[in-house]
Amino acid sequence: MSEAPDPTDHAFSPSVKAAQIRKGSRHHYAGMIMADRVDARLAAFIADVRSFYLGSASADGQPYIQHRGGPKGFLKVLDDKRLAFADFRGNRQYITTGNAAENRKAFIFLMDYANRRRIKIWGELDVIEGDTELNAALAASDYRGVPEQAMVFTITAWDINCPQHIPQLLPAEDVAAALAERDARIAALEAQLAAHSKNET
Repeated sequence: MSEAPDPTDHAFSPSVKAAQIRKGSRHHYAGMIMADRVDARLAAFIADVRSFYLGSASADGQPYIQHRGGPKGFLKVLDDKRLAFADFRGNRQYITTGNAAENRKAFIFLMDYANRRRIKIWGELDVIEGDTELNAALAASDYRGVPEQAMVFTITAWDINCPQHIPQLLPAEDVAAALAERDARIAALEAQLAAHSKNET
């Protein structure tokens, strides 16, 4: 019985390892450990995600990256190996759908700009059509669109990347909420101050 492949092999192909050896960095990564299942850290990160980048490629290797976004929780953990999200009708180019039909290898790049964190996930993508139960489980309760299909991503490896050079960006709605809270607090304090001044006269 053959041993399961090392998750790092999905990131470090023989060509990548050769480049690391040639450029003198192989010793930094030779003992590196990558996870291949969802744990508490990844689940918590995913629960807070509002967008991510999904990479796929055609059979001849032409890469394609698309941005996927939605409310927190739109990317869901199905089990310790699978992630999924509802795919709603968009521009109808179906590049990712077509790529997955001939090359299941895919990549998810999760970004948390507010906290300057990122997670890289290697895996395989399946496009599931006609599964109404799965579509219903993945649909957002506050979104009126009807899922056209489901995207199910099976994890082969994942790794937390360093925060270097990630700009700190905050969601506009979070900033607006913080400013509204500040303004309400200022207004309350001004009202208290005015009342206090009135009582002293």
